[in-house]
Amino acid sequence: MATSRSPHPVGDLPEAFRQYAPGDFYDEMIAADGTVRTHYRNFLRHFGALGPQEFEAKRQAVDLAFLRQGVTFNVYGDAQGAERVFPFDLVPRIIPAHEWARLEAGLVQRITALNLFLHDIYHEQHILNDGTIPPHYVMSAKHFRREFVNVKVPGDIYIHICGTDIIRDDRGEYLVLEDNARCPSGVSYVLENRRALKRTFPEVFEAGGVRPVETYPTELLKMLQHIAPHGVAEPTVVLLTPGAYNSAYFEHTYLARQMGIEIVEGRDLLVRDQHVFMRTTKGLQPVHVIYRRIDDDFLDPTVFRRDSALGVPGLVNAYRAGHVSLANSIGTGVADDKVMYYFVPRIIKYYLDQEPLLPNVPTYLASEEADRQYMLENLDRLVVKAANEAGGYGMLMGPQATAAERAEFRARIQADPRNYIGQPMISLSRHPTHCEGEGFAGRHIDLRPFILYGEKTVVIPGGLTRVALRRGSLVVNSSQGGGSKETWVLYGNQ
Repeated sequence: MATSRSPHPVGDLPEAFRQYAPGDFYDEMIAADGTVRTHYRNFLRHFGALGPQEFEAKRQAVDLAFLRQGVTFNVYGDAQGAERVFPFDLVPRIIPAHEWARLEAGLVQRITALNLFLHDIYHEQHILNDGTIPPHYVMSAKHFRREFVNVKVPGDIYIHICGTDIIRDDRGEYLVLEDNARCPSGVSYVLENRRALKRTFPEVFEAGGVRPVETYPTELLKMLQHIAPHGVAEPTVVLLTPGAYNSAYFEHTYLARQMGIEIVEGRDLLVRDQHVFMRTTKGLQPVHVIYRRIDDDFLDPTVFRRDSALGVPGLVNAYRAGHVSLANSIGTGVADDKVMYYFVPRIIKYYLDQEPLLPNVPTYLASEEADRQYMLENLDRLVVKAANEAGGYGMLMGPQATAAERAEFRARIQADPRNYIGQPMISLSRHPTHCEGEGFAGRHIDLRPFILYGEKTVVIPGGLTRVALRRGSLVVNSSQGGGSKETWVLYGNQ
């Protein structure tokens, strides 16, 4: 771990950062010797020319633009109103080309292995039958869909779109925190953040040093068209949303608009003779590919939850018959399960005969007796997570929790050990962030790159850097007070 450093002037930093203190963490911008990391120097040369008033004007202009464009997210159960502007920090997170090359290779390796794993557990189940993964872990997974055993999916691809969460520890090592393989969200903020920074610092982009992300909607549409049912030359693609009250509705409308496709709700679709149609003012129009932003449980009330008013009756039969394609496929939630995350290094070795390029965070399974005992004895040192919760919910931050909170989780673990994992508290890397009343201060960050898996595998250069805006917080989720930053991946000669 880096040694503690108190605020002190640094010669190659702009005036606004002169009193910045990296602290006992890996700092993305400032090296251990107190100098600016090489890949930040070009940006800081431009940034240093800004005075405090000009910076504030740019910050307010971005916030106003986001408000006018509806760059928002919804918070369920929020007494102050559901819709909020996603907080955005103007200081970008910058990743040099050599680091990104390793990240990209690790992400491709991971999604490739996970797709092979999903195909296997829904068909031959070799990895279960030979004991590499104990079968009960898969069979007891909340999102394992027995209804889809031996069902063929287009191209044998289950995860078409993945958002993998990556963190950096106190040594600067990248670690995978989790895979989001059902309906990953956040890419719209990547695209809008880029637009905002290009307007704010056009000279940096004009110099050609930052890799573009604007091709994502085009690549997404290509992938969706690629998985169309066999024999359909010009497929109709739609985005299926739960509706305006969903937390990611802005993203749904944004991506549909960027791809030039229709956004639909379940009531806009119907199934006849195992074919899906969209209701339009000109009558029924065949639908061939559905980019669904609805969880399995709500897709089809005739197969899954009968009380779902969000899905399309008969959709699953049309999918089984091969007349419509879904992205992501039904059943991918097994790969989201935090217990299955523990086994991903084995999965990579089993299917690819490779060691993971991106390691996991050390993880304990409460369903294993020795691990459970260790977790129960060390709750004050661990982060405990429920297997299928997201958004920072269902989690105990042991070192920061009260005795009562730890006692509650001890009871939960003992009552349902399959549902919990434990991990050491990782000192997430920090990044200079503009904070009200503090100026530029260190805040913890993570990274969610987005991967498309179709005819080829495409990783957007960068992704969504989320930042924990509350001092000392390690929770970066927007619903828990987090914000976002632009993520710049530099070309190789930068």
